[in-house]
Amino acid sequence: MNAGNTRGNIKIGLNVGIVLKQDQGSGKITNGVVKRILTNSSFHPHGIKVQLQDGHVGRVKEIYASDATSGAR
Repeated sequence: MNAGNTRGNIKIGLNVGIVLKQDQGSGKITNGVVKRILTNSSFHPHGIKVQLQDGHVGRVKEIYASDATSGAR
């Protein structure tokens, strides 16, 4: 199961990989840092929708080690 399907796994400031609407066919991943969580439900089968700090909006497919869990600052 993809961790990006569960809202509780997504936090503002987390490094994630998302699939943009226009990239759904190819599955191309766009990396960035979560600015806003747009999905209100606790689970979505295609991934929680987020807005990245650069303004891109898409569904989370990958979650990368955050600063808090990796110890890097």
